Amino acid sequence: MSQYNNLVFEKNDCIGVLTINRPKVLNALNRETMTELKDLVEKIAFDKDVAVVVITGSGDKSFVAGADISEMRNMSALDAREWGKFSQAVFNSIENLPQPVIAAVNGYALGGGCELAMSCDIRLASEKAKFGQPEVLLGVVPGFAGTQRLPRLIGKGRAKELLFTGDQIGAEEAYRLGLVNRVVPADQLVTVAMEMAKKIMSRGPVAVQLCKAAVNEGLDMDFESGQAYEAEVFGLCFATADQKEGMTAFVEKRKAQFLGK
Repeated sequence: MSQYNNLVFEKNDCIGVLTINRPKVLNALNRETMTELKDLVEKIAFDKDVAVVVITGSGDKSFVAGADISEMRNMSALDAREWGKFSQAVFNSIENLPQPVIAAVNGYALGGGCELAMSCDIRLASEKAKFGQPEVLLGVVPGFAGTQRLPRLIGKGRAKELLFTGDQIGAEEAYRLGLVNRVVPADQLVTVAMEMAKKIMSRGPVAVQLCKAAVNEGLDMDFESGQAYEAEVFGLCFATADQKEGMTAFVEKRKAQFLGK
């Protein structure tokens, strides 16, 4: 992998740990960071040595505190639109990675940080985490798909309340609303994320990837079309060695040894 100024990427037993690394500005997302993220995610997508990705922030205060306001404040309308479209595309690439992606939210996840977390498949939150879309406090709307992902995750009414007020919520409230999957003690966050990644890796790799595709694609379809898509990928599984191994292991009462093919 290339060296980056604002990102750290490490592989640990086929788990890729991606850290946003701008702690002096609470890991705020500037153009350089987003460009690096685009490049790295494109590489991860084709990296056969990465089965699951964990995304977190550097330090103990912030996951990502938002986009870099000092860089954005003098943008023209055209510049802002292009910046939003570019950043949406980066987060879409994270959502559409073949590998499952776990956000380990260790602190502030505000604005672009909340939008980054929402682009991940699973969100684990430190008990110290804070979530919010405070853009209206700056006279703007979320630009990295916050108005689209948040209502899909927590419902239209609750999303509108957070979007209209710009209020921050704690980890327990985020869990109650369905924004995060689990709240864990701060000192256990990375450990729990890695344990979850290892559990996912022990399952049929092809099946996990197809589950992700079926959910992501199906949510954009009507129910009947989503069922048809599921039937296609269900059938596709039966052309894999993993299906043969998984079902044979079940019948033989032993642990399956999946090969990812």
